[in-house]
Amino acid sequence: MYFLAGIRMTEVNLPFVHFELGWLSLPITIIWILGITNALNLIDGLDGLATGVSIIALFTMGIIGFFFLTVSEVGTPIMIFTLVAALIGFLPHNFHPAKIFLGDTGSLYIGFMLSVLSLQGLKNVTFVALVIPVVILGVPITDTAYAIIRRKLNNKPIMQADKHHLHHRLMQMGLSHRQTVLVIYGIALIFSMISLLYPLSTFWGNVFLTIFLLLGLELFVESIGLLGPKRAPLLHMIRSVVKKLAKDNPET
Repeated sequence: MYFLAGIRMTEVNLPFVHFELGWLSLPITIIWILGITNALNLIDGLDGLATGVSIIALFTMGIIGFFFLTVSEVGTPIMIFTLVAALIGFLPHNFHPAKIFLGDTGSLYIGFMLSVLSLQGLKNVTFVALVIPVVILGVPITDTAYAIIRRKLNNKPIMQADKHHLHHRLMQMGLSHRQTVLVIYGIALIFSMISLLYPLSTFWGNVFLTIFLLLGLELFVESIGLLGPKRAPLLHMIRSVVKKLAKDNPET
């Protein structure tokens, strides 16, 4: 139904690349919706976590939509802010210790709405239009992507549950339930603030912003051992360079 209603990716318009998606529009749209929907469901492992991250992501999406979508598309930010208001009313009862829980039905619904609403800016896939929703949804996307990589590296089925998600790792490092949720809120806010810079920057500014974002994300992921303690290639490389420099300059 959402595809027939026009909520779909139809063309790609990147620097030096422009083409119509044609029949690929349907599978790519389905993959996007399924990916975001399940990513949000996967981070729903602590009281208030999925709800708070969704509020931050949706609010940021609404701000960008309000200022950068056309007048004819004003209905999208209105729907986004309506959902944000509902989640804000729900969060006090869902925060630790929770009295009400999302469950799979709630988290899948919110994930579905996030994916469909974000598609409004992806009808014409420009660099900025593609990057903004990905960055806004950085927490669930990162957690899901590294979960798939981790399970592949460990020769386990990608659908097999484990205790090495982002919130699990932070709690294993000694953070309490509330502290873990608040730290992930902070990470989501960082992603959201970075996403607000994309529409205001030049193309090359966006490219460098993306590169530094990916480097910073990789360093953070390796520092908390999201892939495992022995899988930190970037950190190992930095430490090797620092040791070499210290050896070459013993006086400093």
